[in-house]
Amino acid sequence: MAVTTVRLPPEIEKSLADTAVQLKRSKGWIINQALSEYLAQHQQEQQRWQETLAAVESAANGKVIAGEKVHDWLQSWGRDDELPPPESGK
Repeated sequence: MAVTTVRLPPEIEKSLADTAVQLKRSKGWIINQALSEYLAQHQQEQQRWQETLAAVESAANGKVIAGEKVHDWLQSWGRDDELPPPESGK
């Protein structure tokens, strides 16, 4: 496992130490948990951003589905005559 040094302001260090005592965990464990959660969230945000850009480009290229068609499809779910998913015009 790699070692990285981090400088913390005194108030964060105190809060970290207090939390470690409260949770009966090491400060390193808390830092690893927090950083892992932050990086996972950041990765998810980046993925969503890329998907948003792709969707905007797709719409700009005319690949859209009329809302009425989507609504009709959703309303047909669970019925014997369930409609197939609507497709874009292009």
